[in-house]
Amino acid sequence: MNAVKSKTEDHIHHLASIRSNVREVDPLNNGGDVDLLNQIGYKQELRRHYSTVQVFGIAFSIMGLLPSISSVLSTGLASGPAGLVWSWFIGGLFILSVGTSMSILGSAIPTSGGLYYYTNYYCPDSIRVPLSFLVASANSLGLIGGLCSISYGFGVEVLSAVSIARDGDFEITNAKCYGIFAGSIILNILIACSTTKHAAKLQTTSIVVNVFLVALFLIAVPVGFKSDFNSASFIFGNVQNARDWSSGWSVIMSMQTVIWTIGAFDSVIHSSEECKSAQKSIPWGILGSIGACWVLGWVIVIVCAACIKDGDVSRVLQSDTGSAMAQIIYDALGKRWAVAFMSLIAMGQYLMAISIMIALSRQIWAFARDDGLPVVYKWVKVVNPTIKVPIRATIFAGCMGLVLGLLVIIPGSAGAGALFSLAVASNTLAFAVPILLVLLPYGRKKFIPGPFYFGKALSTMINTITVCWLAFVFVLCMFPDSIAVNKESMNYTVVINMAVWVLSLVYYFVWGYKSYSGPKSNLDSSDSEDGSVHHIDEVFAEKA
Repeated sequence: MNAVKSKTEDHIHHLASIRSNVREVDPLNNGGDVDLLNQIGYKQELRRHYSTVQVFGIAFSIMGLLPSISSVLSTGLASGPAGLVWSWFIGGLFILSVGTSMSILGSAIPTSGGLYYYTNYYCPDSIRVPLSFLVASANSLGLIGGLCSISYGFGVEVLSAVSIARDGDFEITNAKCYGIFAGSIILNILIACSTTKHAAKLQTTSIVVNVFLVALFLIAVPVGFKSDFNSASFIFGNVQNARDWSSGWSVIMSMQTVIWTIGAFDSVIHSSEECKSAQKSIPWGILGSIGACWVLGWVIVIVCAACIKDGDVSRVLQSDTGSAMAQIIYDALGKRWAVAFMSLIAMGQYLMAISIMIALSRQIWAFARDDGLPVVYKWVKVVNPTIKVPIRATIFAGCMGLVLGLLVIIPGSAGAGALFSLAVASNTLAFAVPILLVLLPYGRKKFIPGPFYFGKALSTMINTITVCWLAFVFVLCMFPDSIAVNKESMNYTVVINMAVWVLSLVYYFVWGYKSYSGPKSNLDSSDSEDGSVHHIDEVFAEKA
């Protein structure tokens, strides 16, 4: 323990020395990005192929606007059309604040470890290492939950298309859904193990596909529905509570639609070691994707509310297709178009899964690189020397997804629902901790901003709003969908998250501290300035 403690005592000097040197780096070229990464303490192991547009595509693809809304539309509609529309608008505004805070952190220090790296630096020495270990574990779990919930949504959309094609003569079961889910993840592993250059092109493709889907939906569904739209008072003022909570809390719970859809934007930070001009492209990627999805998503949910046939919300929520979105499209366009549309939406959903698999593998790889991943870190942190891709981390991430996805088999919707709120809960903790630390006196003194910054006063106000919102979301996503809690309505998020968080800390204090002491440099003699730097603390001290 003393050896580990001695390695972390000097962290107070680290980032200031890094940032003083960063100002000397030209961030507009790959050499500058590599130099900056060396100053942070890591050597360049991955290839930098992501342009600013493709960095935007990383988050935009994972958000996958129309497919994501299709997956969780029933959650929003459970409080009626007005609950769906206004919970989206208000929730999206606060998410923009979270994205701004994340952009400030990412612009200051662009590294794949991201959130747990920031936690390790901005936290007081006494709890720095275990807290960063907890954040890394939570962030990894949150991204795995995101992969699972996206892949589950893909399964539901595929089965919904089949159900429509067979005129409802098809039983949608949890086992069938898990079968498609598992096949999706296995194929994701194979695609995500391709070169970074191909992965970068995939983001461009995903942007095109998602924009096409949104445009097609906004044109085809209203045209197919013709002129018999629901009134403005129905869309913006009709609250119908399908939950046994109060109407007000039901509307608040509907915010989970926008929270889940516009999420996982930390994926941009996890991919920062593959980005060109990372300090500037990270804010563009995060805020651009959030802004686009917030505005376009609001238009989509308004169209959904306008095109509910006869204003019968309960009919849409109880659709035999298993998807509220599928029912709305079917009512507007008929059987053939509905099958085609749901097939296209499923394709967009699958592209989301590939993108989040890439981001997840980079987070897990970064954690393993710092010797933090329990037991298998030495195997997982190896990067394929030929294609410069963390293949082992990708395989490990996929295997974890397959295991966690077994929740889908739980009878009822509780297990599947846990996958969605699981992603929100763990990522919320991982987002909130470093932002909170920057607000506190110890972290505030150490923070030196990057190119993206709004000044001390305004940035502090934004971070304060962000932390308050994330604390609220953290509580919200733990609530069961019904007051009468049983095994089918139970929100298993609290059980899984608390188990992982507690076990992570137990593991750290019993065994993990022997290998994990915070971020570690992987610079060798050819990368370091004097040929002798090996631990990240020494890199920082050397820069000072």
